[in-house]
Amino acid sequence: MTDEVDLIIVGAGPAGMAAARTMAKNGARVLLLDEQQRPGGQIYRGLDASPAGYLGRDYAAGAGLIASMEAPEITYEGNARVWRIEDGPRVLWSRDGETHVSAGRALLLAGGAQERPVPFPGWTLPGVMSAGAAQILMKSAGMLPRGAILAGSGPLLYLVALQLIHAGAPPVALVETQTKAMMARAAWHLPGALRCSPVLVKGLGLLRRIRAAGVTRFTGARDFCAEEGEGGDVTFRFTAKGRAQEITAPLLLTHHGVVPSTHMSRAAGVSHRWNETQQAYQPEVDALGRTNVAGVHIAGDAAGIAGAEAAAFAGELAALDILRLAGKLSDKVFEARAEPVRVVLKRARAVRPFLDAAYAPPAEVLAPVGETIVCRCEEVTAEEIRRSVAEGAQGPRQVKTATRAGMGPCQGRMCELAVRGIIAECGGTPDLPRTRSPIKPVSLGEMAALAQGQPPSD
Repeated sequence: MTDEVDLIIVGAGPAGMAAARTMAKNGARVLLLDEQQRPGGQIYRGLDASPAGYLGRDYAAGAGLIASMEAPEITYEGNARVWRIEDGPRVLWSRDGETHVSAGRALLLAGGAQERPVPFPGWTLPGVMSAGAAQILMKSAGMLPRGAILAGSGPLLYLVALQLIHAGAPPVALVETQTKAMMARAAWHLPGALRCSPVLVKGLGLLRRIRAAGVTRFTGARDFCAEEGEGGDVTFRFTAKGRAQEITAPLLLTHHGVVPSTHMSRAAGVSHRWNETQQAYQPEVDALGRTNVAGVHIAGDAAGIAGAEAAAFAGELAALDILRLAGKLSDKVFEARAEPVRVVLKRARAVRPFLDAAYAPPAEVLAPVGETIVCRCEEVTAEEIRRSVAEGAQGPRQVKTATRAGMGPCQGRMCELAVRGIIAECGGTPDLPRTRSPIKPVSLGEMAALAQGQPPSD
């Protein structure tokens, strides 16, 4: 076990890095764990290596935050996969087949978000992948998805489209599911969103430049279906404005927003709730990121989707609270430093209700039908899940037992939201799925080697 630090942070994205920087500035020792080799999270992945200019100014803006991780008070452990969290708090993490045990006076979970899986017929074919995965390849390997179709909804689609345009590899089409009715509902939130007007202006600028580049754009699309085309291409079929459409391209990149990454917080015993607006589970936290588990805070998109800027402010606010609880800040100093952060955090979150209404995922994504594969690991279809509910399976646990949906290596990360949607649509009880250690796959040999030294408590 390593020496106890003041704070263990899991996740080196905007929230985790902002919290680490705040702690370090106050002389507190931080252990920062992340699955990537270098800090940055998904949003700033690869930025300190060889950043490509076409990724834009918002991407480059993370350089200062990454540089601050060089502070002597911060110990960064990359390629670290956290697979268990215990009281204490203690964190068990694995790297290169060896498990390490770290203890801290406090724990901040800043695991960020994951893309919402988009199940539809053909989504498991070669050449079909998420827009976020394509962006990871762009950031980490400089690989460009040339000649791609972008399909789904949400601001990330516009950002990826513009990045591809700037890279000289514009998408062949932008196929979006949002409708005029959804935009009309979103308009009710526009007055509040205007408090975050730079985000709205930036979004309008993205659309203007996409139109100027001549990218074909469809809206109100539904009934997604992909099939293998000739020569390894993907034939993408959908309906838009009542007319059947078909496009063939080398790649189909899909996206329907992001959801909080909650497996870690659920395994830690944190209470969660269902967010009907964002159609996702999220932990119950207070305004400072505190949870019902003593010593555990959560910040950033892992506590509810609000974007990178808000995540950084939330991370800073959580760190200030942790410093106060540790006696390193007086209540007076805390309030003086926290108040301006609260103001900018509130402003950064103001646009979220508008975005949630404008780009809500469609019903066919939330509760797929027929032979669409829902659980990729175990190749379980939507029809098999529906049949299990009809035969009496109650809730996610019994559906898992009946069909093996969620039993694969990803432990339900790719399918549990669709399984929940199907259970709810069929009249079942969509309880919060149970999450247990190990959170990430770890070999029996590694666990046995750990048992010979320092067994985890149970």
